[in-house]
Amino acid sequence: MFSQFTDLDLRLIRVFLAIVDAGGVSPAQAALNVGQSTISTQLSTLETRLGYRLCERGRSGFSLTARGEQFVEAARALLCAVDAFGVQARNVGRKLVGTLGIGMIGHTPVSESARISDAIARFRARDESVRFSILVRSPGELEELLLSGRIQIGIGYFWHRVPSLEYTEIFSEEQFAYCAKGHPLFAQAGNVSAADAAQHEWAWRSYPLPEADASATPHNVTAVADNMEAVAMLVLSGHHLGYLPGHFAAPYVKEGLLAAVNRQQMGYRVAFHMVTRTRQHRTEIVDAFIDDMKAAHPSPGLQA
Repeated sequence: MFSQFTDLDLRLIRVFLAIVDAGGVSPAQAALNVGQSTISTQLSTLETRLGYRLCERGRSGFSLTARGEQFVEAARALLCAVDAFGVQARNVGRKLVGTLGIGMIGHTPVSESARISDAIARFRARDESVRFSILVRSPGELEELLLSGRIQIGIGYFWHRVPSLEYTEIFSEEQFAYCAKGHPLFAQAGNVSAADAAQHEWAWRSYPLPEADASATPHNVTAVADNMEAVAMLVLSGHHLGYLPGHFAAPYVKEGLLAAVNRQQMGYRVAFHMVTRTRQHRTEIVDAFIDDMKAAHPSPGLQA
């Protein structure tokens, strides 16, 4: 068992995690750029230092022991702490140091994505050393990630209003009902009545939108999806009607693959919100990025 932690131990732990991530000693050779015998020796040394076996390896394959599985979790936590300390040590004196997690829904309008990029550029001009982590998820997942603290800012459309979260409208987009080239309504697209469209099968979202008129929700929904790309795939099959953002559908319309069913009768505007924890639970990093979003988005919701 470790009686005194050394730099060697840290190196051996990194080797062990590389083996785990690669799925065995042999596959880890490429990642570590050393031979199999050297890796095996390093692994055995770590096990000797610990006083227990971390994994089984041999002709039957690679697998972690029960203690090995627990050690993996502890080792990853240790390396995260070491890396975080390294960042802080290198940037002592900087005003903003840490990580900023931003979650977004997919297919944000190009013009608005450019404004978010502008906010990032403004933030990078600050006295900071912040690691950005950006991911794309469905609206429901973004709220869960915010509440769990895995991200600090969410950008998308949200149907809940969770008391511990703060919602600020930043822009909006228009969505319309579309049909594909192979759909029976394609030839009369643009002049289809809502009543006629209701007779056909629809692809719908797996989440509600407050802006969508509940009375307009079709009754003949035979497919659901949690993102626009999946809805588009269903619509393009020629079997379903479905709502898509106008900017997202535009390339398909240009190619003659999609057509709006009736833009006047079957369309609505959706508000995008920036969501954060309430002010008392925000960090200086989050507040700084919010200020930069205000500068980049001259919208009523983001006025200082």
